Amino acid sequence: MSRRHGDLPMNTEKQFAFTRPGYVGQAHLVVKDLAQVSGFYQKIIGLSVIEQSANGAVLGVNGLPLLTLATSRNAEKAPATAAGLFHTAFLLPSRNDLAQWLAHVAQNGVPLEGASDHLVSEAIYLSDPEGNGIEVYRDRHPDEWNYQEAGTVQMATNRLDLQALYESAPKTQFTQAMEGTAIGHIHLQVGALPQADAFYQDVLGLKIMARYPGASFFGYGAYHHHVAANIWNSRGAEARKSNMTGLSGYSLKFNEQATLDKALSALDRLEIPSERQDDGIAVKDPWGIGLKLSA
Repeated sequence: MSRRHGDLPMNTEKQFAFTRPGYVGQAHLVVKDLAQVSGFYQKIIGLSVIEQSANGAVLGVNGLPLLTLATSRNAEKAPATAAGLFHTAFLLPSRNDLAQWLAHVAQNGVPLEGASDHLVSEAIYLSDPEGNGIEVYRDRHPDEWNYQEAGTVQMATNRLDLQALYESAPKTQFTQAMEGTAIGHIHLQVGALPQADAFYQDVLGLKIMARYPGASFFGYGAYHHHVAANIWNSRGAEARKSNMTGLSGYSLKFNEQATLDKALSALDRLEIPSERQDDGIAVKDPWGIGLKLSA
């Protein structure tokens, strides 16, 4: 049996993903060619520069930081089988925004790597110039999602009609990401799913919302997923080296202090190393991917 979502509070100013007890804030990538990668996220994804230095850049939307890029002379290209990033998923405010963005990438000749209707969302996939995966998507309204009795949500990987989406695009030109665009979720490559399930569910308090063969999808507050983890390319991967390119870390922000407090208590109870910093609590997952937890 399944039920329709109907009794969870909605916030008209924010998308459902960001009104939950916790959500993704920013991602931090290590890159070899800062100018090229930064230029791609500005031109193709529509992010703007918030801060810039010789060795890094902070990019975002309307002053909200979303993506930190950093480079160093000793950065080494991470192998495709390494733990780390599968994709950073940028959530757009509406289907019209997704259609307009699709027209933009088509006009710029950007190669796409896939497009899927996941029932809860419509998603388009591509990579940046250094092979970091990207998803650009829009959510259907939660009233349209099917929840199972256990609280999980029905998801699928169906064909998305890109031509129809393209033809529905507004005639106005895409110049920058629409206000409200943010990182809806982070999808990770990990070495083993049982370890991922234990860390993200039992320590950080996310709920397993769906499973695919070789993948788990975790969400706060009935969202389809804020974090996903798969072993499709990375089964058995060990902890990342500190100078690897790709995902250095990301942040989780908490709307509910109690949810953050539970996570911090679990870190203490399980004696998982963490460090209190000015902007939150720094910790690493079992594969050395950094997390910053903050209210």
